[in-house]
Amino acid sequence: MKKLLIASLFISSFTFAQQTQKPPLHGKNWMAITGKPLAATAGSMIFQKGGNAVDASCAMLAATCTMWDVLSWGGETQALIYNPKTKKVIAINAMGVAPTGATPEFFKSKGMNFPPQYGPLAATTPGTPGGICYMLAEYGTMSLKEVLAPAMDLAAGYPIEAQTANSIERGKDQIKQWPYSKQVFLTHAGEKREAPEAGEIFVQKDLLNTLSKMVEAEQSALKAGKNRKEAIYAAYDRFYKGDIADEFVRGAQEQGGLITKADLANWKPIEEEPLQTNYKGIDVYKLKQWTQGPVLLQALNILENFDLKNMGYNSAKYIHTIYQAMNLSFADRDFYYGDSYAAPDEPMKGLLSKAYAKQRASQIRMDRNDANAGPGDPYPFEGKTNPYINLLKSRGYDVKDTSSKRGFAPTHDQRQMASITDTEYKDALWMGTTSVEAADKEGWVVSITPSGGWLPACIAGKTGVGMSQRMQSFVLDSTINPFNVVAPGKRPRVTLTPSMALKDGKPWLSFAVQGGDTQDQNLLQFFLNMVEFGMTVQEASEAANINTNQLWLSLGGNKTADRAPRAGNLLLHSNTPDWVRKELRSMGYTLSFEDRTSGPINAIWFDWKHGSFWGGSSNHGEDYGIGW
Repeated sequence: MKKLLIASLFISSFTFAQQTQKPPLHGKNWMAITGKPLAATAGSMIFQKGGNAVDASCAMLAATCTMWDVLSWGGETQALIYNPKTKKVIAINAMGVAPTGATPEFFKSKGMNFPPQYGPLAATTPGTPGGICYMLAEYGTMSLKEVLAPAMDLAAGYPIEAQTANSIERGKDQIKQWPYSKQVFLTHAGEKREAPEAGEIFVQKDLLNTLSKMVEAEQSALKAGKNRKEAIYAAYDRFYKGDIADEFVRGAQEQGGLITKADLANWKPIEEEPLQTNYKGIDVYKLKQWTQGPVLLQALNILENFDLKNMGYNSAKYIHTIYQAMNLSFADRDFYYGDSYAAPDEPMKGLLSKAYAKQRASQIRMDRNDANAGPGDPYPFEGKTNPYINLLKSRGYDVKDTSSKRGFAPTHDQRQMASITDTEYKDALWMGTTSVEAADKEGWVVSITPSGGWLPACIAGKTGVGMSQRMQSFVLDSTINPFNVVAPGKRPRVTLTPSMALKDGKPWLSFAVQGGDTQDQNLLQFFLNMVEFGMTVQEASEAANINTNQLWLSLGGNKTADRAPRAGNLLLHSNTPDWVRKELRSMGYTLSFEDRTSGPINAIWFDWKHGSFWGGSSNHGEDYGIGW
């Protein structure tokens, strides 16, 4: 009875505003939140000059890339934008593609089971420069010169923060393999500490030159009579088709990379219609299946069949139900998701149908973990026959018998669950990618989860641009996922996943998080914390989450054993009560505990009653927001 009383008090307390470690942000004119304080300042500078949320987002994205907040200019950008003029949510696909020569046979000939984690062979074509130019040209109001000004100031020299400086030092052995990276990052080569010191002015002359060339192209086009949009695309062309492209390709190939000039010239960002579902009257939007975004939509559809609120926040029953729903959704992700612009076609209509979700919900055992949870069969919910049914059976999955055994399940990489005292684990938990959230009083809302080119990064020639490492998210074996096998010109299925929600046709929540495979795990729980348990946006960003590793890792080692699922492995917050731990262990879970169970979450909640914004920004890491 005492335990039930304590739990009841703990759960019901969320109906009132709680004291949080970081204060919530408030604003009535605009809100700018991202992964670095200086980058949030860049967004505020653009707002103060009259820019809209798209302008500010592009400035924050450019700044985070320049500061190497686990991404760089050669990485990838994916965004959701609410357009108040059309009252629609649009999606921006600025994910790079596999280069010429990137085939399963090529990587297997090098003894790999997956494309490499680091180096020039890990690189897709750069997406972020094109994504910034596209968003700014189509939906912004300012010039590229104005929007890139803060990033160019940073490239000219900024006081580097300890997190990035120490990451450079830890990765210096790899950095030394790449001559252009060594020149940029190891400012004290030959000394005991070769990376910059915290607070040292970190200068990136080559990157500044590249950004200057883009601005020069824009300004020359304006002088020639081109309009704002045309001038921005002139800068785009210089990066992807001009002298910047020449040097990028030269530098990449010199170091063993595959990217060609044609690969850059043929790539372009794509504007898409996002996928969506409705959860209890709230329309939730995610990017398409070239990301893991639909996982959150699938999980919400499954969880709609349960009374989560009455289970109680982070009770054993709630944790178990969330874990099982995520496992089923991730099993579908791992087998069915891939580039929507490459054959074969993914069965997204079936995967996102409410009837399919109800069937999947009925497969959840409420007494114990299902260690054999696998992909379902969404094809009947599209009126089709599954063309991969024999492939599933060959892997030991019987979609009609959820108790069937796995065909293979090698041991997962133990480093993923290392102690919080381990420096490398802390670094991975705090970083992973970054997020950008912005909104303005005109109604523009932007959510971006950019990444790629993280430290230790291989810089392409004298461009100052770090190349992406996203090739590792492809598979080489169709038995793992027939939709995500590497091929030239194809996008890998990535973890990056901004989110947006509308209620009564108006923006309700814009949210994103750092991390890899944990992103939609943490965003799912963040969303439910607000919807089911009445938390404020800041409370929800700080609340304890759970993580499952019963999934195929999207990022990691080159061996199958490094990537394969770890059934029943559950990461909990260290303050989880003893009785909850005991009950979960009795259900077959192997428990691990940390004091941080989520990457940094950033979000904006729209308070239509008072006509204001509430901003939430994680209570750990370097994420920061400014509102006015």
